[in-house]
Amino acid sequence: MEAGGRVKKCFVSSQAVMSMLMVQVMATGMQLLSKIILNNGTFVLALMTYRHVVAALCMAPFAFYFERGVKSKMNWSVFFWLFLNSLSGILFAMGLFYYGLKYTSATYAVNFLNLVPIVTFVFSIIFRLEKLGLSTRAGKIKISGAILCVSGAMLACLYKGKTFHLIHKTLQHHVQVNSSVAHMARGTIMLIGSCLCYSLWYILQAKLLKVFPFKYHTTMITCFLASIESAVVGLCLDRSSAAWKLEWNLQLLTIIYSGSLASAATFCLISWAVVRRGPSYPPMFNPLTLIFVAVLEALILGAEITVGTLLGMVLIIIGLYSFLWGKTKEMTNTPKSSMEAATTVESTKVKPASPLTITNEDIESRSVKDSVNP
Repeated sequence: MEAGGRVKKCFVSSQAVMSMLMVQVMATGMQLLSKIILNNGTFVLALMTYRHVVAALCMAPFAFYFERGVKSKMNWSVFFWLFLNSLSGILFAMGLFYYGLKYTSATYAVNFLNLVPIVTFVFSIIFRLEKLGLSTRAGKIKISGAILCVSGAMLACLYKGKTFHLIHKTLQHHVQVNSSVAHMARGTIMLIGSCLCYSLWYILQAKLLKVFPFKYHTTMITCFLASIESAVVGLCLDRSSAAWKLEWNLQLLTIIYSGSLASAATFCLISWAVVRRGPSYPPMFNPLTLIFVAVLEALILGAEITVGTLLGMVLIIIGLYSFLWGKTKEMTNTPKSSMEAATTVESTKVKPASPLTITNEDIESRSVKDSVNP
């Protein structure tokens, strides 16, 4: 009985870790599958359209079961914020990321996703949503982590160094890695734009979730609107049937996988982990995606690994953990009285009709859901 109790206790205590590992594994699969089909000619906006139709359908049962009576809360103001949410966070941010992924490599692109929390922090300071906190040890470590992340990204972009492969015989005839200078420059610009859009998106969600604090409905409607927006823009750019045709191949598998697992399942797992362990817990696992993608892309797709990329990865991982540690310490050291005062102020602004409200800290924790999603 004692042994069984220990096993049960160990299983319960490891659930949060296992759920976050599952999130990173699903994100890794999405990045690699997306890279393959994009290099094989899949139209980016068609991929985004179909993916978010699947995601919206997968989120619908959760939205209608856990958040009943939301229909009465909908109005034109809420719809406007939902429209902006889908426009900035999916059409712009994810669209630019996919194009950046197409012109570079999966490892290189994921580097930029790990910068999203840092850029979000910078925008939060600009919009006076956060303070630097240079007078505290946690604040100094947080700033140092942000500087390390930016330095790592610049190193990965500007320095190449020695190039090597993990294996000699690869599947390069299936995937051609676009490594030309022109492609890398174009892809880098798009990835920087994606990083900026994702960061602004999280700031925007702070406003959206005050006027419409229903996370499942927000995700479902955002995905639905994003699919319409992607379809409209995509049809303006390419109306050929070949660009929009679906067949029983890797493209269809990627669409279903990305919509159901990388979007819907990931969202639910992250939301559950935030409730159990707090908003700073999920981002701690984000660097694992970078490591998984780098190794698997080199092994399976035959992508080259450069010294600059490896050094940049190390700096970004160290910087991200330093930033998250400093952020967690600041939240822990916040006086209880000020926390209660802030809660009182917020309650006078909005009275959520559902206990499933996401706070600003929760929004920050979803920065690689995103990773999520992308």
